Amino acid sequence: MISLWIFGLLRHRFTRLAGTALGIAVTVALLATLGFFLVGSSATMTARAISGVPIDWQVEVVPGADPAVIRDAISKAATVAALDTAFYARTEGFQATTGGTVQTTGPGKVIAFGAAYPSDFPMEMRLLSGSLNGVLIAQQTAANLHVGPGDAVLINRPGLSPEQVTVTGVIDLPDADSLFQSVGLPAQAAPQAPPDNVLVLPLADWHRLFDPQQVIRPDSTRQQFHVSLDHAALAAQPSDAFTQVTGAARNLEARVAGQALVADNLGTRLDAVRADAIYASVLFLFLGLPGAALGAALTLAVASSGADRRRAEQALLRIRGATMQQILILSAVEALLVGVTGCVIGLAGAAGFAGLLAGSLKPVIVTSLLSATVGLVLAAIAVVVPAWTSLRRKNVSSLRKGVGRALKPIWQRVWLDVALLAAAALLFWQTASTGYQLVLAPEGVPATSTDYKAFLAPALFWIGATLLIIRIVSTILQANGRLLRGLIQPLAQRLAPVIGASLSRQSLRITLGIATTALAVAFGTSTAVFNTTYQAQAQVDAQLTNGADVAAFGTQANPAGPWLTKLAALPGVALAEPMMHRFAYVGADLQDIYGIDPALIGQVATLSDAFFPGGTAAQVLGLLTKTLDGVLVSEETVQDFQLTLGDMINLRLMDTRDHQYHAVPFHFIGVAKEFPTAPKDSFLVANSAYLAKMTGSPSAEIILMRTSTEPSEVAATVRTALGTTGLTVSDIGGVTHIIGSSLTAVNMTRLTRIELAFAVLMAAASAGLMLALGFNDRKRGFAILSAIGAKPAQLGAFLWAEGALVIIGGSVLGLALGGIIAWMMVKLLTGVFDPPPEGLSVPWAYIGVLLALVAASAVAAVLFAGKGLRQGAIGILRDV
Repeated sequence: MISLWIFGLLRHRFTRLAGTALGIAVTVALLATLGFFLVGSSATMTARAISGVPIDWQVEVVPGADPAVIRDAISKAATVAALDTAFYARTEGFQATTGGTVQTTGPGKVIAFGAAYPSDFPMEMRLLSGSLNGVLIAQQTAANLHVGPGDAVLINRPGLSPEQVTVTGVIDLPDADSLFQSVGLPAQAAPQAPPDNVLVLPLADWHRLFDPQQVIRPDSTRQQFHVSLDHAALAAQPSDAFTQVTGAARNLEARVAGQALVADNLGTRLDAVRADAIYASVLFLFLGLPGAALGAALTLAVASSGADRRRAEQALLRIRGATMQQILILSAVEALLVGVTGCVIGLAGAAGFAGLLAGSLKPVIVTSLLSATVGLVLAAIAVVVPAWTSLRRKNVSSLRKGVGRALKPIWQRVWLDVALLAAAALLFWQTASTGYQLVLAPEGVPATSTDYKAFLAPALFWIGATLLIIRIVSTILQANGRLLRGLIQPLAQRLAPVIGASLSRQSLRITLGIATTALAVAFGTSTAVFNTTYQAQAQVDAQLTNGADVAAFGTQANPAGPWLTKLAALPGVALAEPMMHRFAYVGADLQDIYGIDPALIGQVATLSDAFFPGGTAAQVLGLLTKTLDGVLVSEETVQDFQLTLGDMINLRLMDTRDHQYHAVPFHFIGVAKEFPTAPKDSFLVANSAYLAKMTGSPSAEIILMRTSTEPSEVAATVRTALGTTGLTVSDIGGVTHIIGSSLTAVNMTRLTRIELAFAVLMAAASAGLMLALGFNDRKRGFAILSAIGAKPAQLGAFLWAEGALVIIGGSVLGLALGGIIAWMMVKLLTGVFDPPPEGLSVPWAYIGVLLALVAASAVAAVLFAGKGLRQGAIGILRDV
């Protein structure tokens, strides 16, 4: 009997089975693919976080401890890839005589590394000019002393006579904050600024010069072990890797028993990125679950479209002697058939979409099994549960009963939809209007936490909006009033009253079609708007880091400014603008200061209004243009120095004429939270003309370029043009791995393709499939109309009127719902964006394609149904 039942279903109810299996396949595929993406994105964040740490551990030897014992303890506490020794010494300053003048600096540091250090820790030093073999000088120190390769520098040692060394190279120390950190300070201590003046000596020279100083002033020298851990041994997930690394660091602290202090730089970086990994899970919940719920709703709607026919079949089986148990078994077989088919298709599609992401196989298997379980449960809910509900009726006649006045569902009578929307609005207001943190990663605590209450607002809004759409559509259809007849009048013409009555009779089925179409359009719209906003903001973040599409970076000793004319004339360079990058003392704090032309900087750099609290970018830069001695100050500096708008502040800048720092007055006119190429903490922005006048040099250290073609290609052309000048060239594509938010650095292209492709598929299926199934179930009614004399054009009016309702109603309601959902997601996921977007970015082309496919699927369903009606009433009545 089971085989006959399956054969009969495949022969006579294939469309319904295929539609149900398709809904299950879409749900399973979406869940599995997003699960694969989640696993892969977390692993990507871990890899990028690890690769961005120059020194994993800095282990400082306590005076009097045995370095050999500590080195052995490090090897036992963790799997080590590289281990080098670094020596530090304090000096009273440096001195150089150049151009007939003597330049002197304040206190500085002299450090020494072994010969293997540059290869073991390649990100610590970047050669700007000269050679790495010999005495190296930091670029700021070289600028202070006005020296370069081949010049002599005098080192003033405390308690000893000065010693002279000859510079062989000028270097940049990109990781100076970490390299010179005070190891062992409590986590809540304020960060220490790196020294302004630094020399790097070969190991033998350092011992020759500073071993005597260590004897008389042991407090002025220190020794560290710089450790690079074996990254291949670390877990793929940021939270797991953080726990692993911090556990190893604590194990080392226990082994050395107070003989050394540990600075866990890798643990600190993973501590920051694990919050972003949780945000990846949050994106999965915000963006993926609504799609999965929509797939489930589509499956249930498709299965319920044949509810009347299913009840008639069950009644026929009861008449012929089938027991309730046998009918339930047949329903279970049908559920297993569509469930397994949908799961196989869905997992195959997910594998094709996600490429089974390289990495551990275990997460892929677990994700696949969970997704398949959801699919099988969905099949049982769609097929078995309705059968069991129908069989609970006492007699066969009740199963065959299809006519009667239906009562309003209880949720409509208690206005549940309005209550849910009100609750969503209240929760959203409470969450978004306060300084909330959706993801919290407490410092030093291995576990991250998510404020799951924030999910309640969009979840309640989705449910409440869905119910409200059903209420609105069903009310309009059941009323069969002027609004309904007005909507169908252009297609129905004189048959509008008759077709309106027919649509009203089919209100439940049509309401489901419009609601599922609206939800599919809303899912596609909200996902597309959020992803487009995300990508646009990632571009802003990358441009913020790089400064512009392409940038050429120099130093005070080797500025990029003299190359401005040549670079501006290169193919692909639409506009080039110079920008000064100097250093200024705010009190005792040395900060970056940027000199710009406020009227032109916005033409090459992206300046968001979010950068400037208290005004728009145009307003703040306009004020800077009018105020020659004006200065924009970072938020941190404003707080640290208790500044008030309008204050006169004296900054100490180096005058290129005597190479000494002098006080220069500025007016504090505004705050800058961010600025192109500027660090995230403390910086200043001023007029380049004023800086040139007060420092005696108009040279610009940086050239920012906006391109008319691919930035990476233009960057290659610029590098060729600059040759061996020593300038550094970068483009926005090459800096995305070091931008502030590692989550933003994750490539969202795959997630975007996944979600938008499924959104298009579900939108088309919701409109076309629901219409096709409805037309298929009503073939008997159309055949009777044809038999009593209805013309093909009149029958077509019924089809086109219903199709138009689904297209127009689903599209309009879906666009409105999707826009609101996208706005809510951007507000709630503010932490994903750095800086937050000024507004939503709308992908009009995608939305147009989405709506076109919805319309095309509905038109195809109408044409297919119309073609089937032309086979003749007798043939249809015979087959039905």
